[in-house]
Amino acid sequence: MKEPKTELQRIGSASGRKPVSRGGTPVRLLRHAAGGNGAGRWLAVLALSSVALLAGCKKSSDSAGADVQPNAAQSGDKAVGQSANAFVQPGSGLSLQTNVTLPAFDAAAQIAALTNQFAATQQAQVELIQKLLGRIEQLEKKETDHAVSAQSTQQALKEQDKAHEEQVQKFLGRIKELEGKVGSLQAGRVLPEIAVAAEDGPTAHDLEQKIRILERKNELAAEAAEAKAKEAPKLSIGANGFALSSADTNFVLRLKGVVQLDSRTFFDDNPRSQGNDGFFLRRARPIIEGTVFRDFDFQFVPDFGGTTVQIFDANLNYRYRPELQLKAGKFKGPVGFENLQSDSTLPFNERSLVSNFSPSRNLGVQLWGDVLDGRLGYALGVFNGSGDGRVANNNDFSDDKEFAGRISLQPFKNSGLKALEGLGFGVGASYSQISSNAGGLPSTTGSTLNPPLPGYLTSGQQQFFAYNPSVGTVVANGAHWRVFPYLTYLQGPFGFLGEYAISHQGVLNNSTQRRGELDHTAWQVSAQWVLTGEPASFTGITPKRSLDPLNGGWGAWQLVGRFGHSTLMIVRFKASRIPTVRPAEPHLGPWASTGGSTRMSAC
Repeated sequence: MKEPKTELQRIGSASGRKPVSRGGTPVRLLRHAAGGNGAGRWLAVLALSSVALLAGCKKSSDSAGADVQPNAAQSGDKAVGQSANAFVQPGSGLSLQTNVTLPAFDAAAQIAALTNQFAATQQAQVELIQKLLGRIEQLEKKETDHAVSAQSTQQALKEQDKAHEEQVQKFLGRIKELEGKVGSLQAGRVLPEIAVAAEDGPTAHDLEQKIRILERKNELAAEAAEAKAKEAPKLSIGANGFALSSADTNFVLRLKGVVQLDSRTFFDDNPRSQGNDGFFLRRARPIIEGTVFRDFDFQFVPDFGGTTVQIFDANLNYRYRPELQLKAGKFKGPVGFENLQSDSTLPFNERSLVSNFSPSRNLGVQLWGDVLDGRLGYALGVFNGSGDGRVANNNDFSDDKEFAGRISLQPFKNSGLKALEGLGFGVGASYSQISSNAGGLPSTTGSTLNPPLPGYLTSGQQQFFAYNPSVGTVVANGAHWRVFPYLTYLQGPFGFLGEYAISHQGVLNNSTQRRGELDHTAWQVSAQWVLTGEPASFTGITPKRSLDPLNGGWGAWQLVGRFGHSTLMIVRFKASRIPTVRPAEPHLGPWASTGGSTRMSAC
């Protein structure tokens, strides 16, 4: 039984000549490792041997397996092809051995062209894979560099992660594209005539797995940097001053300050006490405050304004809960709503006549807090005795202590009743016993005499009432109590404050030993309207736009008005044992405040 003819045999039969054939070996795709960097390189070794085509040549031999001789002189016919052998020495990374008999017609040229096309395609794939491996090396180096610079800020890390994610997505897209091309080569779509057997190598899946490992390393590095950033101290600079804090905010230091420069002009001066027009550095107070061990707040405020340097605040506050706090040191006592307002948030340059009767600062301890979600506030304290308007010093002038307290209510706070949510009212009071001491009398601020006399001030910081020592020194003696009720209301940009004060003072003339009981009273009503629409407040207005005229920012503008009245009682010590007491005649003084220049006299 005859074997079926091959394509070459059929071509030979058609030409009338017997085909000459040689055995062949398939194309082998080998992986050759070279270099010390671990990168794979693909080399294609193409071996084509013993291929003979029938091209109209004569029969050269009848024996099976005989080779066709290329020498035309020996066969007596013309040479129908050429045989070439090429060999490259090993060690160069490439082994190529070719034994090709080229036919003398176009079919051989087509096969050669297809072979060259396949080799070029394989070379392109090798270059692409080399680029891919080079990219992996770059990512590894980038990961190492990233570990060194892991102390960057969290925001920078997020931006880097975002950019890296985009880069990885592009890279994965490129990998998918390469997978498609590699799949096409493995399926023989480029050169169907030649069967290609691929050996094991770094597949796209392996490369993708390696990328995922690198991504995970980057994530771990980012998490470590974020954890380290949480442990680092924090620095903030803003409208509220400078602040340093630990990562857990258990320790905080804040630096800010208040500087107030006044321009004072007095109209219709009182001949007995003429005020001098000019500029005055009213307040110059650096404020140092902060927190230690999470629950302990401290405050230190010296004052470099005025004529002397003194410490206004130096205290420590323990915050057990918002409802239960304990403050100790030098600070504002619980008496007087206006007095408790911060100097930097006052709607006016100076406080009203009502604040003449409350101590500026007390020295002692106070238990205080806010309950019922801020609807009820309370404060109870024990302090050294202090005269009206005085800043307490370190020395107490009596064994008896001053007891003070305050109750404040905002019954409709957070109730949903918009018209009543801003309603508030309360009362503060104090009581003490003083035994013949001038320190229990009002402050000497504003006195133009030497030595200065204790008395009360106008809003222009001019003393309009003092105790006359012409027939003997006047001292505080007996009970001293104060009561300060108040009413507040806030609704949108509108705010209102009404406050009343009474200060009962026992006095003694050391020379005549005559006594007197004085009841000084004052009241005020004030209103505010924020023209730029911000909500009114007694703790400071927060502008919607900062003050920046160059960029059209004009801050917040507020219109305020106030009217107040004060009644002071004077005593004339007669020769009888019972002194005569009558109220002082009110006089409208500077800054639209009531007052006068009447002094207490003894005769």
